[in-house]
Amino acid sequence: MTAAAAHPHPSLSSLKVLVLAAGQGQRFTASGGRTHKLQASLFDKPVLQHVLDTVADAGLQAFVVRPDGAATAGMGDSIASGVRASSDASGWLILPGDMPLVHAATLRTIAQQLLSTDRFDAVQPVCNGQPGHPVGFSAPCAAALQQLTGDQGARSVLQQLRSQGRVVQLPVEDPGILQDIDTLDDLQRAQAVLEQGALVRPLSTP
Repeated sequence: MTAAAAHPHPSLSSLKVLVLAAGQGQRFTASGGRTHKLQASLFDKPVLQHVLDTVADAGLQAFVVRPDGAATAGMGDSIASGVRASSDASGWLILPGDMPLVHAATLRTIAQQLLSTDRFDAVQPVCNGQPGHPVGFSAPCAAALQQLTGDQGARSVLQQLRSQGRVVQLPVEDPGILQDIDTLDDLQRAQAVLEQGALVRPLSTP
């Protein structure tokens, strides 16, 4: 029996993308937004729907996380809730629901990297030297992720894994991993990015 047969790697379908959809979005409404930021219209559909469509385009499964008391839940609480509710997963990509510009190819590359080896437990994308989202975590991280609370997300888990040499940084050419929607200005910038993408997309031939 070969080593590969003895320790088969899970398929991408066994991963879950935890799409974090809690929080009040107060900065967005304070900046002039008339609805919750995840429901704000961006290029003719809600911000959250862009994120869900990107996950689907990547061939991955989205798990939208809205824990009890979602309006006041911190990112850590949301992650813990999502991991507990999908404990059969072989790993998780933690993707805030207000990041509609992340590329599907980036999600898929992170997922493939996460499942490709047992030498690390987390994959963090980096663009132009800056770390971004989503971060991928393997199944052995489940217990630590389920203990998270508050607004710091999975930072403490990532720091511990980094100190153990269990994190790999993945360079990507995707500024979307750094861009979230916190204000109306952010939404307008994202709209401009998507409009520009539509303008430069090659026309299909009949």
